[in-house]
Amino acid sequence: MKKLILGMTAAAFSAVAAYAADVKPAVIYDLGGKNDKSFNESAYTGAERFKTETGIAYKDFEIQNDAQREQSARRFARDGHNPIVVIGFSWAAALEKIAAEFPDTQFGIVDMVVDKPNVRSILFSEHEGSYLVGVMAAKASKTGKVGFIGGMDIPLIRKFACGYVQGVKSVNADAEVFQNMTGTTGAAWNDPVKGAELAKSQFDRGADVVYHAAGGTGIGVLQAAADAGKLGIGVDSNQNGMHPGKILTSMLKRVDNAVYNAFMDVKNDSWSTGFNVLDLKAGGVGYAMDDNNKNLVDADMQAAVDAASSDITSGKVKVHDYMSDSACPAS
Repeated sequence: MKKLILGMTAAAFSAVAAYAADVKPAVIYDLGGKNDKSFNESAYTGAERFKTETGIAYKDFEIQNDAQREQSARRFARDGHNPIVVIGFSWAAALEKIAAEFPDTQFGIVDMVVDKPNVRSILFSEHEGSYLVGVMAAKASKTGKVGFIGGMDIPLIRKFACGYVQGVKSVNADAEVFQNMTGTTGAAWNDPVKGAELAKSQFDRGADVVYHAAGGTGIGVLQAAADAGKLGIGVDSNQNGMHPGKILTSMLKRVDNAVYNAFMDVKNDSWSTGFNVLDLKAGGVGYAMDDNNKNLVDADMQAAVDAASSDITSGKVKVHDYMSDSACPAS
């Protein structure tokens, strides 16, 4: 009997060890890296939460150029990492190829659809979160003029802008919304000097609140707002603490939840592929409130954004999705 028990124990230990070996997560960031205080950093936060809760380590990598996409993903797959989550739409072409080469590896991609049987495509309703911060911007503005600064000029960032304008106009139909994009290449995500210049130009035209969806470029936008005594609105991660009392709020895009859930799903043997859309109702987007901005949000503004949130989740308000229809009605 003792030998039987010992044998069963050894077998059970081997099974657990084999299962644990299958959970070897990795995340590969987009250009800008995990310390961009925005999109990539949110992914890093989710990976760190997984490690803290489970004790399971993960690998990550910060690409420096587009050529490293295939190289890094293939290396992680060859090393047995599973799942591998890549951050950003620019990964699509590389992942199409790598996912086909490693059909037994589970992959996740944020912000793009890759139609492969072993890929989870994770999308967000950024337009809904942007609508909410647009409501707040309109309530905070004293000039009736607000701004938006995007990073790379792509439909996804236009999606942020369109939702923002719709939110602003829901409060003040006569409001003027200035819009600028930083560039047309990946460098547009990491140019804080250009971000500051664009913000200053909008302030010179009368804007007193500016929202960015520009990755690392947005650091310059928020700095310029603070320096000018205007209000900035952060994006993706909670950026309120970067300039306490000078950032009205941050539009939260819960990339951290997407990465955390992907890692946990493989760990719990509950992985699924296909579309995974995280909207306002599912907690995929929202806005940040903390001690850094609580004095900027009065009861009237809070009531307005609460009402907007309720109307969106109930379906009473439909926020226009630029990705489905590029004719933004509020612009």
